[in-house]
Amino acid sequence: MRGPVLWFAKKRKISILDSESMTPRSINRLCRLSVLPLMVATAFAQNAPPAPPPVSYASVSELNMLLSQLEQASQVTQADLAKLRIEKWKTDSETKRQSLANVDSIERNLQNALPEMIGKLRASPEDLAATFKLYRNLDALYDVFGSVVESSGAFGSKDEFQSAENDLSALERSRRAFADRMDSLATAKEGELAHLRAQLQSAQATIPATPPKKVIVDDTEPPKKTTTKKKTPPKKPPTPPPATQPQTTPPQ
Repeated sequence: MRGPVLWFAKKRKISILDSESMTPRSINRLCRLSVLPLMVATAFAQNAPPAPPPVSYASVSELNMLLSQLEQASQVTQADLAKLRIEKWKTDSETKRQSLANVDSIERNLQNALPEMIGKLRASPEDLAATFKLYRNLDALYDVFGSVVESSGAFGSKDEFQSAENDLSALERSRRAFADRMDSLATAKEGELAHLRAQLQSAQATIPATPPKKVIVDDTEPPKKTTTKKKTPPKKPPTPPPATQPQTTPPQ
């Protein structure tokens, strides 16, 4: 039994052909198709950017501690916000409406946006952009929550104000901690860039300067050769054979 060979047809269907019935050109084409994925993978591996350096254990430990504190503060804050009785505050309806809208905005952020940012930062502990995004979110939360705390102190009960003020202080501590971490990460990134620049300059200094190659281009066109066609003499028409006179028999 002759060995079958897989071959791709034009309409992306796979058919089985006999190896002995294939031409050498078809076999070469099949070999090129089988080697092409390996060549692409090799080229990608050679041109791929270098992997980032591993994150230190101290940096990961610091981040995990900050995120745990932030998650705990978020849970306590959500519980305290649910206890607020804004509808009983001694103020006008417009102030109550604005305070309820602020509390709703804070709760949605703590339940949806903040956990997503925390998850992304856990996946990339030293991602400067993710750290800044989380810090900016904490900064916005602090501004909105500050107005709620101020209103609770002016129109709410003493217990409501005390709980909200403690939550705001915890949020402020997290905001400052992430600001400090962002500053240290930026300083470390600047040091890495300076080190890479120094390595690049030293590598460029060791490369010998080679003079540019001279390329001579001859753009003069050689004269075209004129070919003369030989004239063929006209063919002479064939000469007709001589006419034969009829023979006359003498009278007897």
